[in-house]
Amino acid sequence: MRSKGIDAIVKLIRMVNDVPQEEINSLPEEETLSQDESDAMTASFEQAIALNDQQHYCLRLYIAGTTPRSRRALERLNSLCETYLQGRYELEVIDVYQSPSQLDVDNVVAIPTLVKQLPLPLRRIVGDLSNTEKVLLGLDLIPKQ
Repeated sequence: MRSKGIDAIVKLIRMVNDVPQEEINSLPEEETLSQDESDAMTASFEQAIALNDQQHYCLRLYIAGTTPRSRRALERLNSLCETYLQGRYELEVIDVYQSPSQLDVDNVVAIPTLVKQLPLPLRRIVGDLSNTEKVLLGLDLIPKQ
């Protein structure tokens, strides 16, 4: 017995296969951008990159009580945030002993784990955050090489 999801996929494939070739040929071709449109798009991308230095960060740090690794991760993260984000971040510290149900929210499987929710893309960094370069790369604060 097939699931409803598989039945829906099979139905969709049959619908696509039933589209006459004339209809496929009549679809509009990709449009090319004029030089002005291309310049405007480039300018908007450059502006977005410049705004990267002003982005607000939403971070969650999952810790396990006051274990040495959890304390180190919290101390290290506070230091990095004050150095590199200076007031442009929100930090939520979640002690999994106090709130074990929160682990499912971000699919956390190891402690300590830092979750960068914003700016996108969502990222997870596992460990005590002692590798500064790895943490800065994970937070998109330095470019990948």
